[in-house]
Amino acid sequence: MATGEMDSTKQAFGVIGLDVMGRNLALNVERHGFSVAVFNRTWAKTEELVRGAGAGKNLRAARTPAELVSLLETPRKILLMVKAGAPVDAVLGELTPHLQPGDIVIDGGNSLYLDTERRMAELARTGIRFLGMGVSGGEEGALWGPSLMPGGDQTAYQAVEPILMAIAAKPPDDAPCVTWVGARGAGHFVKMVHNGIEYAVMQMIAETYDLLRHVAALDNAAIKAAFEEYGRGELRGFLIEITAQVLGTPDPEGSGQSLVDVILDAAEQKGTGKWTEQHALDLGVPVPTIAAAVDARMLSALKGERVAASKLLTAPARVGPPEGIESFVADLGHALYCSTLCAYAQGMAMIIEANRQYDYGIRPDEVARIWKAGCILRGAVLDEIKKTFQEEPQIANLLISERFRACFGLHQGAWRRTLRTAVLAGIATPAQQASLAYYDTYRRERLPANLIQAQRDLFGAHTYERIDRPGSFHTDWSTGNENERITTAPPGRPRRVA
Repeated sequence: MATGEMDSTKQAFGVIGLDVMGRNLALNVERHGFSVAVFNRTWAKTEELVRGAGAGKNLRAARTPAELVSLLETPRKILLMVKAGAPVDAVLGELTPHLQPGDIVIDGGNSLYLDTERRMAELARTGIRFLGMGVSGGEEGALWGPSLMPGGDQTAYQAVEPILMAIAAKPPDDAPCVTWVGARGAGHFVKMVHNGIEYAVMQMIAETYDLLRHVAALDNAAIKAAFEEYGRGELRGFLIEITAQVLGTPDPEGSGQSLVDVILDAAEQKGTGKWTEQHALDLGVPVPTIAAAVDARMLSALKGERVAASKLLTAPARVGPPEGIESFVADLGHALYCSTLCAYAQGMAMIIEANRQYDYGIRPDEVARIWKAGCILRGAVLDEIKKTFQEEPQIANLLISERFRACFGLHQGAWRRTLRTAVLAGIATPAQQASLAYYDTYRRERLPANLIQAQRDLFGAHTYERIDRPGSFHTDWSTGNENERITTAPPGRPRRVA
């Protein structure tokens, strides 16, 4: 067979891990004309696929990683869809002895980007090319068109690009929702940020639902109608759409209630939102909205404690909508939109700083573009974010872009009225409150951190800077005598202090 010629007896693509996401991605790849070899540690799942949804399709089943490798044309292209962490390392340990230099492995799970960087470096020593690829869209997206965020070896991406372009979501007004995101762990870094924003937006939608129910006193049908109205405007997007769908779904057990009303109010999490918060701290990037959403899930899990506390702690007197129901519902929509913009601003600030510190080469406009369809975050705001970064590529924060400044100017009255009402009514809105605090902190020229610096110097001699001349200073606070400790800040970048 001539060099570069395809072996028609071999499969074009391999998938390891056949839970819902892996199975559906395999079917998606096959539907677009690429033959697929599949393997799962449990043979029953492999058999279920090839005899069920994959019956009659160009799928070949393997019983071992070695057999999967033998079924694939070279260079082999293999997607791992297994649980993040040790399972990925275990599969790589079984798989890589059978691979050759130039073969390509793609980790499509929710791996931590630092693990991806380690694996890429380890495999590079053997000549195996590695991609860490974020995948968003849930089981439907995996089958019909996800948002794909591959990062790592760029030559590997070029080799698999025709397959990824074929299976990715395709918005009607833009290119397929996939691109080479950046170097090393960039793909999984971007997916981590995506998940952090997702936590924040879901929490803020839940807060809006809470206010509609317990301040406006609307029933589920009216709340559903409110979200449908939000979905026709600037909040248009998947999460708003499914919220309305959830609110309109009756309990299938025949209780006569809406299904949402019989679901336990304790939210679970897989840890990716927590990663976003932790690694934002490592980067020195504030993400208070995302952090508040993570905390809110943890608080929701304290169900027993909350039940006990509800019998002991005093609630405020009932407060109704101060401006009437219709105005309150409209205000809530504007508050949710402004708060959502702050969540995106925090996530994009993480990407900007990761580019600076890690030299990833991620393009924020392209990140917004590939999130426009297929993924959980898909919505109208992403097109506005994409355009902002295209028009102002060096912008430090989305909040100061011309288009979003106008939005905050227009809606912040509604935002503040909404959250004031929430506080008076005793309805917790931690993520939206964090968003407003982020906005109010970012927009102020001078903050009370001068007092904090003075306190730190008094109890720990940590020094401070002055506004009237350069240098770092320490005061003997018992006498008021000031001594200069450092004459200048480090050159070339802003001085950061703990």
